[in-house]
Amino acid sequence: MTTLTAVDYLSPNAAQEFTTSLRETGFGVLKNHPIQQALVNSIYQNWQAFYNSEEKHNYHYNVGTQDGYFPPEVSEVAKGHTKKDIKEYFHYYPWGQCPAQLKAELARYYQEANQLAAQLLGWIEAHTPADVAQHYSEPLSQMIANSDQTLLRVLHYPPLKGDEELGAIRAGAHEDINLITILPAANEPGLQVKLKDGSWMDVPCDFGNLIVNIGDMLQEASGGYFPSTSHRVINPEGADKTKSRISLPLFLHPRPEVVLSERYTAKSYLHERLVELGVI
Repeated sequence: MTTLTAVDYLSPNAAQEFTTSLRETGFGVLKNHPIQQALVNSIYQNWQAFYNSEEKHNYHYNVGTQDGYFPPEVSEVAKGHTKKDIKEYFHYYPWGQCPAQLKAELARYYQEANQLAAQLLGWIEAHTPADVAQHYSEPLSQMIANSDQTLLRVLHYPPLKGDEELGAIRAGAHEDINLITILPAANEPGLQVKLKDGSWMDVPCDFGNLIVNIGDMLQEASGGYFPSTSHRVINPEGADKTKSRISLPLFLHPRPEVVLSERYTAKSYLHERLVELGVI
């Protein structure tokens, strides 16, 4: 049976073990990584207060630039699904809107997570077979350098009231668009990854773990060597239904002009997917 085991970031074999996990499941889990749990915990608490307030409505999203607050009624419908996800979220870019009292903390996390992502992309490239790596148009870590497209999403999955649309879940099965996604373990469980046999496996959600998954752009750039694996967030059961869930994924996007393959640049790929999602 396939299991996801947390790789010790400080281990001498970390890069190889991490990349092997990505290759086999599309996901890797890291422990003892450099992102401080106190920072993540503080962001969770401060943004829970933000979502509990009416202030969020002062930061309504910009359609053109896709930054700001997205209320539940405009939540995404995952590709191939018909039900909207049960969530609201805020898109943070360094150049975009953000509540002043929350920006410094979020900007610090954004910078630190970007630095770690560049290192992890270096690990992935170093352990990519030569016949696959020759198709990378530039080093993977360089693809995200100075990119203003990398997105930090502060997700809020509200408590379930029992009147949700039949069949709706917190996040329908989907693949990410970008190169890789970095996600601190959320404050509540629910994330699952789809295995090659079609079954669903819980992703370890121990507080302090860092979850990394392959996105469609890296799958495209690697000719399918690294799989962009379907994942979802299921609804909680029992008493957990009354709990909110905050999640903090950082979607690492290449600069728009980066060539992913003979078929796509990062810009053309992103545009195609956003149209499919009905976002633009």
